[in-house]
Amino acid sequence: MEGPIVVDSSGWIEWFSSGAGAGNFAPAVVKAEELVVPSISILEVVRWSLIHGGDLQAKTAAELMQRGKVVDLDAKLAVDAATLARAHRLPTADSIIYATAKRFGAELWTQDADFVELPGVRYFPKSA
Repeated sequence: MEGPIVVDSSGWIEWFSSGAGAGNFAPAVVKAEELVVPSISILEVVRWSLIHGGDLQAKTAAELMQRGKVVDLDAKLAVDAATLARAHRLPTADSIIYATAKRFGAELWTQDADFVELPGVRYFPKSA
């Protein structure tokens, strides 16, 4: 594993829920110095944690995710995300996550099928 990594929201949720594919994301999650974390991922993961795991899990998720380099949505990133959304038919959050990865030259780790076959993506199919 070399260079920066973005773990998308589906990967974080898989890891926090100890899902069948959690091990796919462990090498990235434990290396905070290599993580680039889009702020929208924090929103999605904390929201999921509040619903499925409660306040303590949400707090733990937010703290762990903030050990990486957190990237806020600025105007240039928003324009880049919109362009990528159109080019690859990505939903808004996914386009922001992908644009963030591209900005930092990071590999995007995901199990979200929206990213299959996009350049710079390491896709792990969802385990049953």
